[in-house]
Amino acid sequence: MKFVVLAAFFQAVAFSVTSAYPITGNGVNCRSGPGTSHAVKKVYAKGTDIKVTCQTEGTSINGNSIWDKTSDGCYVADYYVKTGSNSYVTKKCSSGGSSGGSGSGKVPGPVENDYPYKGSCGGVDQWNYYKCQCTSFVAWRINSRLGIHFTNQYKGYNWGNANTWDEAARHTGVKINSTPVPGCIAQTNAGSAGHVAWVAAVGKDTVTVEEYNYATREGYGKRTVPKNSFNYIHIKV
Repeated sequence: MKFVVLAAFFQAVAFSVTSAYPITGNGVNCRSGPGTSHAVKKVYAKGTDIKVTCQTEGTSINGNSIWDKTSDGCYVADYYVKTGSNSYVTKKCSSGGSSGGSGSGKVPGPVENDYPYKGSCGGVDQWNYYKCQCTSFVAWRINSRLGIHFTNQYKGYNWGNANTWDEAARHTGVKINSTPVPGCIAQTNAGSAGHVAWVAAVGKDTVTVEEYNYATREGYGKRTVPKNSFNYIHIKV
């Protein structure tokens, strides 16, 4: 009888201990809330084991709307965590808060230099672009604010320099037109390698963009220009 009681005790203890699961994506953001518009608090490398304390609903990432609260106190999309299930594997968070999803009122987010490599230029970033270039900054925004795992090989096609992003968009079926909306990508073939920027706001005949490596070498900037200055790539919005 004693052994049965002890076995039950140890089993209860085992289930009370938070399980650790590996991160499956490269540079996965852990945010202040369960959604892509929340601030990034930490970035996990692929293969990092995280402890999940509870789960809640948030922005849907490739069909999975579960977000895992980690022992670091931030939220990571369950899509990038190998829990062995697409459903809940632990208790629901008691106060998950707003999902912070990327609806029309949430994108594009604050106009600020939130680029993770600022001041650390040189070499290749986690999306396979050179750090502090316009392409790297826009790749960061697509990942962090749209919740899309975008890299230089998005949808199996090499997006390359900014002056080939329009071709890549057409090849992969991503909408591209002359109509900007906040949270889409501004693209031009002008110059030796072209340029891409993040659309922050749209006026009657103008567009305000955030960008890297334009007016300031390897630095952040924002400007308002005529709408016809760019093509517009709509990866999500």
